[in-house]
Amino acid sequence: MIRKVQALRVALWNPSIRQSDRPYRKLTAWGVGAIFCLGLSVGSLGCKTAYRRSVGATQEQVFTRIFLTDTTTAWIAVMESLKSFRLDVSNQKAGFVQTRWIDNTVDRNNADPMGGTGPYLKAQFRFKINLSPGYLGGRGQGVKVSVLREQWVQRDILEGWRPSETDAIEERTLLYRIGRIIAVRMEVERLEREKTERAIEESPF
Repeated sequence: MIRKVQALRVALWNPSIRQSDRPYRKLTAWGVGAIFCLGLSVGSLGCKTAYRRSVGATQEQVFTRIFLTDTTTAWIAVMESLKSFRLDVSNQKAGFVQTRWIDNTVDRNNADPMGGTGPYLKAQFRFKINLSPGYLGGRGQGVKVSVLREQWVQRDILEGWRPSETDAIEERTLLYRIGRIIAVRMEVERLEREKTERAIEESPF
């Protein structure tokens, strides 16, 4: 292995290399530089991730799902799924909904009975939902629904509020509820459309 490294070093930097070998030398040097830069980037990313975790920062987890429906139906489904929450922002034109902060201190403290992460002095969360309409080729129009659940906790007064990771259960449950509401509404619309068409066909006029 040492002999191969020495041979590569001679091939890269020996000025007596003939002219026809210079492209290979440049390409090899570029490859070594690329590997070095890649290793430096990965190391830097690992250091940043470790630092973010040490200060309590978490990466936002956004859960998405695409529904084969129109924007209006998707918006109604989102609003119905959030009817038990108080809304802070509701903009149908922009396709954005944000709930108010909801206290869940008791739930967070009861989530781990062994006390691995608690106890918390306070805990609160809120939902942010985005709707992005689009066209799925031959499958028709669709809407991508993105759900973000922000969870913040406070262990004591001196520490202040810090973000906390979620278990993704409520996000997935909310997306499932939105999907079921869309499916029911589309089925009702289909039945009403068929009923109207039969009534027109059976009409004597």
